[in-house]
Amino acid sequence: MEIKILGTGCSSCKALYATVERVIKDMDIDAVLIKEEDLEKIMSYNVMSLPALVIDGKVVAKGRITESEIKNILTINK
Repeated sequence: MEIKILGTGCSSCKALYATVERVIKDMDIDAVLIKEEDLEKIMSYNVMSLPALVIDGKVVAKGRITESEIKNILTINK
């Protein structure tokens, strides 16, 4: 599984990255976590609000996401 956090480096983007990283470890998910900060690459996903969570190339969430929402999303996309 490839998980990307799309964001320009703001505090919300950094917080989402840290939360996803923790959830991956807690749930023992085999995944590669990538922080994408390149604006052109972010724009290719056609998202207007950041941060965004991308799993295997598909945008699954945008904006502020709680830890429980992340767990649900990762459980569904395992």
